[in-house]
Amino acid sequence: MKQLSLPGLEFQLKKRWAYPYKWFRKQNNCWDSSTNFIYETEDWEILQAQILATSKKLKIDDNELFNYAINRWYNFWSAIGVEQIFTEIEGIEPAIDFRNRLVDFTLFGIDFDHKTSVFPKYLRNDLVRARSREGHLIEWLYKNQSDQNRLHLSNRLYIVVYDSNGEHWKLKAELGLLKREIQKYAARFSPAQLHSFTFAEDTKTLSDIIWVAR
Repeated sequence: MKQLSLPGLEFQLKKRWAYPYKWFRKQNNCWDSSTNFIYETEDWEILQAQILATSKKLKIDDNELFNYAINRWYNFWSAIGVEQIFTEIEGIEPAIDFRNRLVDFTLFGIDFDHKTSVFPKYLRNDLVRARSREGHLIEWLYKNQSDQNRLHLSNRLYIVVYDSNGEHWKLKAELGLLKREIQKYAARFSPAQLHSFTFAEDTKTLSDIIWVAR
């Protein structure tokens, strides 16, 4: 993956804010396959042309495909931006095999996948309580993650985004803010702070949360 201009990518991602965050259907492999063109461009205008062409070709409802595709695009390119933020930090190495979906980078000798997650609804916007029970939240995030191709129980760093106005999803586009919080986390990182879980027999999973709130 080429090096991106993070300010430029942030500008593109924020164009998605003009539309409500709706999926209309549960994410699945079939619809993922139909919208894999989202990997081809970070440009919002080009994306819209790709969506229109695909909906006509596959005879899929324009509105449903539009919402499904822009959500996948938004989450994917935000994740790519976040991965670049991590790998630009001294001491963090990108995965040797970029196709390995279980490892995005090595953080001071420990392999991790990363995932940016919005603050869960079940916590009723209680940020203080959530931060005081990180282990419980991490377990919930693993158990409630997407299924099919997105399911795994390997080491993962969660970036949990919280906005006091309730529009948590918009913070995925705030790459400048995400960068500051990730850099602060890396500067004070110690393996001793990681939470350890045994989700599968004889397999230890390490995880932690980087909080990004405003």
